[in-house]
Amino acid sequence: MPDLLRRQIAPISEEAWEEIEEVAKKTIKSQLSGRAVVDVDGPYGWKHAAVNTGRLDIAANQPIPGVHWGTRLVLPLMEVRVPFHLNQMELDSITRGVKDPDFNDLEKAARQTALFEEQAIFNGIPDTPIKGIIPSCSHEPIRLQGGLESLPHAVASGLKLLQEAGIGGPFHLVLGDAAFFTLMQAIDEGYPIYKVVENLVEGRIHRSPALRGGVLLSGRGGDFELTIGQDISIGYAAHDKDQVELYFTESFTFRVLEATACVPIELQQEPQI
Repeated sequence: MPDLLRRQIAPISEEAWEEIEEVAKKTIKSQLSGRAVVDVDGPYGWKHAAVNTGRLDIAANQPIPGVHWGTRLVLPLMEVRVPFHLNQMELDSITRGVKDPDFNDLEKAARQTALFEEQAIFNGIPDTPIKGIIPSCSHEPIRLQGGLESLPHAVASGLKLLQEAGIGGPFHLVLGDAAFFTLMQAIDEGYPIYKVVENLVEGRIHRSPALRGGVLLSGRGGDFELTIGQDISIGYAAHDKDQVELYFTESFTFRVLEATACVPIELQQEPQI
């Protein structure tokens, strides 16, 4: 019996599926940073629909004297689907031994899937319960005065704010693409600036395509939680003699449990890569 992804009925060989999975995995892994800096709970599968918040919504109207009631509050998981198309002849050519299949549409969809998850974690998703790390931070953003040469000072200021709030480390710094790649090339008096920053946070600097500036956050655990139902998977939708329609899908939700455990960093101007 086909499962929800219906891969068994797709006109795709085992060799082609292996190649699809390998390219998808490499592309998505290169775009995800959120999972490296927050707690990840799951995956629990398709049937996991919500996260228990432990809270009650007490009803204003209590119709029966002496009976008090409320509704349990949960955080529902959102389900994501990103379609893409692959050429049927190109898929068949993989079985024949081709080493450079045209997977441009797959790679684009993989990046879109990763970007959506990153957007949810760092910026939230409008009109959903997912608010994201940066909008939830209780600290005012630290604005970089000048270029990235002033980033060490900004990070030190952010660490001071976190520690004064009783937030322990280790700490993570996540930067947007432009800031990250510019920082990797920046030199101050012959010394790489990113090395100074790494020494301050005592860890790696991460990048996320969902950010413009950056965010400094605690990695001690218990502050930010990504709950995964169905982990990122590829399913089959339809096909004709020329094209096969597949899709990326996942289900997840995200919540900030400690709003004082993060500090946004704003740039005066986006660096030019």
